[in-house]
Amino acid sequence: MKKEKKQKAQLPFRLNILFFIVFLLFAVLILQLGVVQILNGESFQEEINKTTEDITKIPVPRGEIYDRNYNVVVKNKPMYAITYTPPKGVQAMDRLNVAQELSKYIDMFDPDPEKREKQLNRITERDKKEYWYLLNDEEVKEKLTKEEAAEMDPAEQYNTVLERITEEEYEDLTEQDLEIILIKKELDRAYSLSPQIVKSENVTPEEYAKVAEHLASLPGINATTDWVREYPFEQTLRNLLGNVTTEKEGIPAESIDTYLAKGYNRNDRVGDTGLEKQYEDLLRGRKEQVKYTMSKSGVILDSEVVVPGESGKDLVLSIDMEFQEKVDEILRSELKAATQGGKNRYLQHALAVVMDPHTGELLSVAGQSYLDDPETSVIEQDEIVDSAFRTMTDGYRPGSTVKGATVLAGYESGVISPGNSVFDTPIKILGTPQKGSWTNLGRVNDLDALRRSSNVYMFYIAMKMGGEYNYYENKKISFDPAAFEQMRNYFKQFGLGVETGVDYPNETTGYTGPKKEAGLLMDYAIGQYDTFSAMQLAQYVSTIANGGYRVQPHFLKEVRNPSTNDEDMGSIYKSINPKVLNKIVMDDSLIARVQEGFRQVYQEPGGTSYSYFRGTNFKAAGKTGTAQNDITINGNLYKTINLTMVAYAPYDNPEIALSVIVPNLDENTDYQINQNITRRIMEAYFTLKEQRDKSTNEENSATENDEIEEDQSE
Repeated sequence: MKKEKKQKAQLPFRLNILFFIVFLLFAVLILQLGVVQILNGESFQEEINKTTEDITKIPVPRGEIYDRNYNVVVKNKPMYAITYTPPKGVQAMDRLNVAQELSKYIDMFDPDPEKREKQLNRITERDKKEYWYLLNDEEVKEKLTKEEAAEMDPAEQYNTVLERITEEEYEDLTEQDLEIILIKKELDRAYSLSPQIVKSENVTPEEYAKVAEHLASLPGINATTDWVREYPFEQTLRNLLGNVTTEKEGIPAESIDTYLAKGYNRNDRVGDTGLEKQYEDLLRGRKEQVKYTMSKSGVILDSEVVVPGESGKDLVLSIDMEFQEKVDEILRSELKAATQGGKNRYLQHALAVVMDPHTGELLSVAGQSYLDDPETSVIEQDEIVDSAFRTMTDGYRPGSTVKGATVLAGYESGVISPGNSVFDTPIKILGTPQKGSWTNLGRVNDLDALRRSSNVYMFYIAMKMGGEYNYYENKKISFDPAAFEQMRNYFKQFGLGVETGVDYPNETTGYTGPKKEAGLLMDYAIGQYDTFSAMQLAQYVSTIANGGYRVQPHFLKEVRNPSTNDEDMGSIYKSINPKVLNKIVMDDSLIARVQEGFRQVYQEPGGTSYSYFRGTNFKAAGKTGTAQNDITINGNLYKTINLTMVAYAPYDNPEIALSVIVPNLDENTDYQINQNITRRIMEAYFTLKEQRDKSTNEENSATENDEIEEDQSE
């Protein structure tokens, strides 16, 4: 009995201890909750409510391009577009869900069979495996054992599973599956908070409307508008205007750091070549900046435009597109005429540059070329394409067109004076081939040498600059190699052998011969050694035409702010003024002397262009050129000639200056294509000017009559 009572007494005591322990635990818990809520509650609540802010930049329409008469040359053609802007932290399965839903409303396959085939070829074996991976979660887990997975990082696990997916498992993909894969490939290219075009070509109004109607079920998708470059003048000047990358190409890999530093996204379209590249900073515009507020999980809670977007600036070129079309046609027709009947089988290019010699404004920059077979280098003289870029990127031996610079170098160096004469007969230096003019010209002075194109006169200038003042036949002459640099420096004052400064990427300075020998300096003096571009020759003749000022040639005439309507041009943002790069360091009377020689070439009997320009009413001046030019095709050497021309008109108050280069004609050709091109270009310019002046006068007269009638009626 006593033992039972003792046990009953101990039971309440144990329960009390248990209750006390439970009480202590609850007390500690309550105390901890109090600490969390009272002392740290605010900070924890801030952590729960914490959001992040990110700014994204949205592209705007690119600036348009006009000619000097405000005819649109490059414009933006608006088009429907479906875009995807992913939030941060979006997963592959999320993108797949969007792609599956979007496939219900758009057709990703191009209606053109060829393009459709290319789209299908873009779907790789890996694309199909990744698609299967996302759709078959259970089967994917069976591809790896737990032991294998434990020894791999996530990337290794993923790649191993893809390798183990067999062709039999994904070979039954339907056309709908392939379309979803195509959509997902576009979604995968998108960067967080940056719009990515999913489809812009051939988006129908029905597709646009369906997507817009179902945006709530398509996270990140938007139905908007896009643009594509359009060229109203088709291929005219197309070569110089350049290209804009597609969104798939994005910013060029070789310049990626530069563009990213300027705030570009990787998939932004940029000017890749030509004037589009040259003036990318103006044409690109100012992107719209949107600030997104997001939760910790990446859900977009709010958005706000912090910097409004502005379309790119519009460019007004100095080019006259109506005149440009005429020059292109002249080059094409002359190429065809020169190669009729199988003649001039190595002739491929015809190039011409026309500029205002006082301002440097480029009125026409033209090049037309026959295509050649890239494997055999055989020229196919049946298809002609635009190649105007060659006027700035290719150098050619210019022949006698540079004799004006040679005579001026002779004046300035003091080896000749105006009126000095020599007897034009072949020169023979000991150990070298005989050199002469195209025929023995007899006694010639500086003006005769230009008018009749005397090589021998130029040879004497070269020899004297080299230190030889006492030449006689078969003599080994003395020669100071420094004369090469001296003459080249004179030429550079005119833009020959240096960059012209033209606003176009990748301008050539031509080839500079490495050897410095007396005979080669004589060749240089008649344009038979170094090479120059058509743009350099145009700058050179402009310098002579305007009295010795080397002006920078330029395509850009004005920059305009974006237009606020479709009818009027925007306000002027910037006008491009003439830029004088240097003034020829010599007496103006010496330049005038060469101007007179150039006038005689075209307007006096015996001038090498007299028979071609006799009777014209625009009174031209300038210089012809012929240069020997050996070419190699498939290991075989062929002798050809370059026919060149520099000119300006009217000679006493020049409005235009031009250069023409036609390389690689048959050595014995009798077709003076350079003369024909130059005359026809000048006729086209002055005829067009006369027509426009007449039209302007008629319009002014009509306006005056209307005003008189209004006054009388009042």
